[in-house]
Amino acid sequence: MSVARNDHQQIVEESFAVEPFYKIEECAVGPLGNRPVRLSVPPGELTISYSATVNLNVEQADAADVTETPFEQLPADVLTYLNPSRYCESDELLQFATNLFGTLLPGYSRVTAICNWTYNELSYTSGSTGPTTTACDVLKLKQGVCRDFAHVAISLCRAMGIPARYVAGYAVNLNPPDFHGFFEAYLDGRWYLFDATRLAPVGGFVRVGTGRDAADVAFNTIRGNAQSTEMAVWANGQQHDELLNPNNVGTAVSSA
Repeated sequence: MSVARNDHQQIVEESFAVEPFYKIEECAVGPLGNRPVRLSVPPGELTISYSATVNLNVEQADAADVTETPFEQLPADVLTYLNPSRYCESDELLQFATNLFGTLLPGYSRVTAICNWTYNELSYTSGSTGPTTTACDVLKLKQGVCRDFAHVAISLCRAMGIPARYVAGYAVNLNPPDFHGFFEAYLDGRWYLFDATRLAPVGGFVRVGTGRDAADVAFNTIRGNAQSTEMAVWANGQQHDELLNPNNVGTAVSSA
């Protein structure tokens, strides 16, 4: 639940409370600022509350000017996001993606086309998929939730030679409010935000974790028996500008 600490966003203030009180351990993982916490508790009721005020660092660019980065110019730390992963079988979708998007103009517009296709071909259906559902499974089912839409789009991007990675976080103006899964594609030397569900404006995305897919940044990993009795998630924007306009499709939003 803790907001990531990285160059994309600055934490102004935050609080993490556990009732009854038990010690929590922050486990910084990897170079992207992910901050999972570890907590061990005996049987009984437990309430966890987290809140944060965050300043987002985003830059805008004309989407028409954003090109794809040639393979030989990709930084070494980006190459891993071209490979297939647990939920994103990009190797199995190579011919499928090539048939759909191989003739399109490379760049931001091609990733947008992948998002558009995903949005048009899949039905957003709560509860339709589970924790083991992969991108190929979703394409067969023709339905899924936010993480499934992201996994499909990531897989198709990677199949086209575009590095892509999964982002778990909070989304301003998401309705109904919940945790959200979206993704980034590496274009023209930087990461750009995308959301194939079109449920929230990318300018209001707050990162919790970034990884190859949802396996790297699960919102919780439980060892033992636990039952969720109630959950409430919300994200409110303190500034209302063009970045929070979901129809602002001509502007590419990147991480500063």
